Amino acid sequence: MITPRLPDFRLETYFSKWEFAARYHLTASDAQTMTIGELLALGTDDDRAAFAELPLGYTETWGGDALRAAIADTYSECTPDDVLAFAGAEEAIFWTMQLLVGPGEHVVVTVPNYQALETVPRATGAEVTGVLLDPADGWRLDLDAVRAALRPNTRLVAVNFPNNPTGAVPDRDTWLGLVALCEERGIRLLSDEVYRGLELDRSRTLPQAADLSGTAVSINVMSKSYGLPGLRIGWVACRDRDVLAALERHKHYTSICNAGPSELLAGIALRAGERIQERNRAIIAANLPVFDAFFARHPDLFEWEPPDGGCVAFPRYLGGEGAETFARELVENVGVLVLPASIYASELATTPTDRFRIGVGRLDPWPALAAVEEFLGASARPTPSGRKATP
Repeated sequence: MITPRLPDFRLETYFSKWEFAARYHLTASDAQTMTIGELLALGTDDDRAAFAELPLGYTETWGGDALRAAIADTYSECTPDDVLAFAGAEEAIFWTMQLLVGPGEHVVVTVPNYQALETVPRATGAEVTGVLLDPADGWRLDLDAVRAALRPNTRLVAVNFPNNPTGAVPDRDTWLGLVALCEERGIRLLSDEVYRGLELDRSRTLPQAADLSGTAVSINVMSKSYGLPGLRIGWVACRDRDVLAALERHKHYTSICNAGPSELLAGIALRAGERIQERNRAIIAANLPVFDAFFARHPDLFEWEPPDGGCVAFPRYLGGEGAETFARELVENVGVLVLPASIYASELATTPTDRFRIGVGRLDPWPALAAVEEFLGASARPTPSGRKATP
């Protein structure tokens, strides 16, 4: 029998069963994607010629010069030499969380979170403490709670804002206070910033951690705010070159290098990044009234708050059978996929069990919501689970 060294990645295990089997993907974590033709149309004639003539050989482990320059242009303080490309954000998280902490060291992680942020450092033998974002206060980050969680052996504080799954974004003073606290204590800050750029209120867009601190690590990706997960291009930005050098050596054990076509296309997208993110924010802005109206029709079943940023939200389910049963019956009966709260359970803190994640960044959510309406209508009659919801 083979004993796994890491627990199942609950989100991906659930998706492996349902993501491509469900009729409606109402929990998508990425913004609306585009075709290769649409993306190439945002580039220049030279870009299109380069794509057609691109040799399909190996690329540089660090990422090509053009890609790293395009990434660096999204920062105010980082240069291309402060960037290391990865095959998506998960590879970056996987190696960064292993290399920055180990046995006898301590990590503080916000909860709820993207599971790898807590399970990977725990697998290294590090001690990990969770700081719960407060659902009763708009999922607010409590800086005093972070401060109280720190220990003499704390080496890393890991956060994710805009947050997955809640869409929460801390206010600027709290964010700057967190950066200052880490610098004051000599603790490295790791910031998962994959949803940055989808804040409808642009004043809520936070400065990137790697721009604010010379030791901080910023992780980002083409998948979420750019809506291009098929490119599989992510990166770490950090002005501590020793960190990047160590990460580059470990990347040799996994992806080795990124796909050349993906790097070229990602460069085009990054140079057109403001237009792409503006388009995606417009989709979210058009969708939110649709979701507002849907949830307003069912106040006995749902509590709803739109996200501060990003394209996912974490509404509360009030039905007596619970969010887990609701999510399971929804996908099994009408083919609508949402993520139940158990996907975001944590061993570090008690997380809400009455929530489910939805995505608000894809075009035309109404057919999926109409199927949910159909499900709720049918469920007004008694069912084996005991549901007697009112449509």
